Amino acid sequence: MRHLILSIFCLLCTGVYAIDIERMDPACWWVGMKNPELQIMVYGENIADAQVHIDYPGVRLKEAVGVENPNYLFLYLDISEKASPGVMDITFQDGKKKTVRKFELRERNKKSGAAGFSPADVMYLITPDRFANADPSNDNLDDVKVDRSRSGARHGGDLRGIINKLDYIQDLGFTTIWLNPVLENRMPGGSYHGYAITDFYRVDPRFGTNEEYCEFVDKAHAKGMKVVMDMIFNHCGSSHWWMKDLPTSDWLNNRENFVQTNHSKWTLMDVHAAQTEKDILINGWFSPGMPDLNQRNRHLARYLIQNSIWWIEYARIDGIRQDTHAYADYDFMAQWCQEVEAEYPDFNIVGEAWYPKGTASAWWQRDSKVNDRNSHLKTVMDFDLTFTAQKAFTDECSNQEGFEAGLFKLYEVIAQDFLFPDLNNILIFLDNHDLGRFNLDGAKDLRRYKQGIAFLLTTRGIPQIYYGTEILMTGLKKAGDGRIRQDFPGGWPGDEVDAFTPEGRTPRQNEAWNYMRTLLNWRKTADAVTRGKLVHYMPDQTGCYVYARIYEGKTVLVVMNGMDEERTLPMERFSEVTASYTKGKDVVTGQELALSPALTIPARGVYVLELY
Repeated sequence: MRHLILSIFCLLCTGVYAIDIERMDPACWWVGMKNPELQIMVYGENIADAQVHIDYPGVRLKEAVGVENPNYLFLYLDISEKASPGVMDITFQDGKKKTVRKFELRERNKKSGAAGFSPADVMYLITPDRFANADPSNDNLDDVKVDRSRSGARHGGDLRGIINKLDYIQDLGFTTIWLNPVLENRMPGGSYHGYAITDFYRVDPRFGTNEEYCEFVDKAHAKGMKVVMDMIFNHCGSSHWWMKDLPTSDWLNNRENFVQTNHSKWTLMDVHAAQTEKDILINGWFSPGMPDLNQRNRHLARYLIQNSIWWIEYARIDGIRQDTHAYADYDFMAQWCQEVEAEYPDFNIVGEAWYPKGTASAWWQRDSKVNDRNSHLKTVMDFDLTFTAQKAFTDECSNQEGFEAGLFKLYEVIAQDFLFPDLNNILIFLDNHDLGRFNLDGAKDLRRYKQGIAFLLTTRGIPQIYYGTEILMTGLKKAGDGRIRQDFPGGWPGDEVDAFTPEGRTPRQNEAWNYMRTLLNWRKTADAVTRGKLVHYMPDQTGCYVYARIYEGKTVLVVMNGMDEERTLPMERFSEVTASYTKGKDVVTGQELALSPALTIPARGVYVLELY
């Protein structure tokens, strides 16, 4: 205390006063990045009046840009190849006021990561608030309390809970974990889902800390699993720290006159669309609690791009899922994809472009054959296949209509793959956090479940499975989002049932769990599925869908019966893919089946056969 008083006295005597700086984003950076430019956003009262000086070898201050709001100053630095790791001083001086802020330049992160994801992977999607609560001390924040009785409230799941369940996820056979957003959502009411970010550089304290997130990534990597981070560039939360004092009048779209987005994503590719319709889609707010960010603002665009690169380098995540990809400025998003890939060539980004038709998904993929503006988006989400699968595995068809409904609809979607420029990078799923769950209440048996899981894990694309599918969780969208984002039984101290263990699961749940586990772990070494060509046959009056995955002398044959009665398939029709093989071994049951002259498949049955 004596030294502090002495320091203040000295400042007063010399007439030098400190400049108040509340925030600098980012808080650190790295030398050796391929893009030498760094933006630092500085926030403090009248900071724009300050002169800025940096004297650090290899670092040059290119610009110090003031904006409409004098409380912001945007610094643009050039960090050359000659710069070394260390701590540099950034001096701010305004007359007699002077402040020196330390800024760390780190050595590039040498940990594993930034590896991307591919058809060799299967993602496990988790809503963190609803998976497992291992640290009750971080449950409550501000006026928001945990209340598990309310589907829309915070329930207390956290990063420590996920870390503690990594062995469970690994044992199931998943290679990649995608978490719904974990960044700070300090919103009234709680924003448990994570899509109303209030700080792009801070993990939500109810989930844990930045350090715990890095620990989660490191431990997942140590177990041979990758991590995908959920990001949102289209909007932020209405309680974001900058909302009380925005940098510029165009930081947000429609700030003064609220406009709700029309969700008309078709307008972006519609050659007949009115420009006003497109503008409402892009510039309208997702909701009153999620202000629409204007990525055409130079400083905000650089802020968002750098933020994603910061998280890749800081935590060594392997991929990004970009929420509401189609709602943000198209040119900005394309630039972002390019910049991330330039810095991390193996990295992968999947963008959420929610369309019920595969033609639209194909329009969004980079190098699209039907879009003359390159999105540079490597991976797209196949919602068309999702909606089709949810119905196809439920349809009951007569013999006469079996070739027009049911599994034929799956064939029909896959048959339009000529539209996609890159079949290896299509994310496929039966459900997710925004859709009604694939599993249905009242199902009498597991036939629908087994067909769906087998199809998802053997067709083209990168599979994603929503947490709880393995224990037959159900929930309809019309019942509310909370109904499809239920707590995982056993994730909370005192839960009556622990479905993380065989003893806590019912016999049917264990059958489903073991079925998925068998296929997931087999798939890791099934090169024919993860790397092979897909050859399929149009379902005929039999109502059966047959397809093969073929790679370097290995063939996997999948046979699904979409009918409510046993079917016998003459196998000669499939000789192009069965070739000289005479038998197949079902990878789940181990049953050996002769391929000639005919194959009998049970009602609503499925075989995944390794041919030999």
